[in-house]
Amino acid sequence: MGTHGLGRQDGDATTAGFEYIFPAIRGVQAGREYYVSMCPLRLIPKIFLFDEDELAPEVRAQRVLNKGRVPALARYILENPDDYVFSALTASVDGSMRFIGVSDQGPGMRVGQLHIPMASRFLINDGQHRRAAIEAALRENPPLGDETIAVVFFHDAGLERSQQMFADLNRHAVRPARSIGVLYDHRDELSQLTRLLALKCPVFRNYVEMESSTLSARSRRLFTLSALYSATSALLQGLEVEGKQGESLAWSFWEAVDELIPDWREVRGRALSAAEMRKQYLHTHGIALHALGLLGNTLLRESLDPEEWKPRLAPLQDVDWSRTNPDWEGRAIIGGRVSKNHQNVVLTVNYLRQQLGLELSIEEQQAEAAYQRGER
Repeated sequence: MGTHGLGRQDGDATTAGFEYIFPAIRGVQAGREYYVSMCPLRLIPKIFLFDEDELAPEVRAQRVLNKGRVPALARYILENPDDYVFSALTASVDGSMRFIGVSDQGPGMRVGQLHIPMASRFLINDGQHRRAAIEAALRENPPLGDETIAVVFFHDAGLERSQQMFADLNRHAVRPARSIGVLYDHRDELSQLTRLLALKCPVFRNYVEMESSTLSARSRRLFTLSALYSATSALLQGLEVEGKQGESLAWSFWEAVDELIPDWREVRGRALSAAEMRKQYLHTHGIALHALGLLGNTLLRESLDPEEWKPRLAPLQDVDWSRTNPDWEGRAIIGGRVSKNHQNVVLTVNYLRQQLGLELSIEEQQAEAAYQRGER
């Protein structure tokens, strides 16, 4: 078949008669045989090549490599050599594949060796960014080449079939909610701190949705874990604090804010339901938490001493957080709906800065001027 994003091997004539031999397991899907093998990482960049830049999308079977994703994936491997995890690559082979089982009958028919001529072409249907990251990581740490990754081999049945495989493999892929990403991430210190706040801090305990990044209308939670993560990240950004100091600082800040927003305590005291609170007020929404984190960051950059920054938060107790407050329209609320794009976060934190008598940055001044002119 013609080229359609398949990497050509170096010199078909020189590889004639030679073949790759992979230990493999044979399976069947949709009436077609396929094979699963473990391939050394050093082999991956050699057999899966790209000529995508020269081809139009309609004659490719893969999307163009997003080179911006590759360094982060490569760092993930290099920084976690003892516990990185990569799922299997899926590949189509444009060439003959010959499977020889260890026996002619019984379970041994499914286990054996897969022979693929070196002149064959290999196309990654799923995993091209992992392939590129492996190649980059090997340049910095060649011994990684002895490790293996699972590869699922299908016979290449043509461009249309390969394109359909790509579509099918990605059709039902669902990116996990950001909250559950924070919940399950044990490498990121900020994720660990956010979980600690959500599970132990009296302000948030029992009122944080740990899995979903949105709250249903009837949810008994006030906040999402992802919103608390973003807000705490904004709070501590640029501060040279880590470990217990960062934990203590974040804990103290959110307790100080809690003292100035009595509505939160009403929910914890069962005087008002969480659902009614979210419906009537803005302060439990992600945009408000983020703005509070940014506000706190400004104060903490000037002084980490609670005796200095806590009194300066006092004006927060006079903020009208009700969604009916016309001051929020165009800032945090657009047409009656809460909006959390960057511009709205800036305008919301501007409002809080003004309540506390803090100066606005140049970007914030420009956003405020546009808001006042009605350019919302």
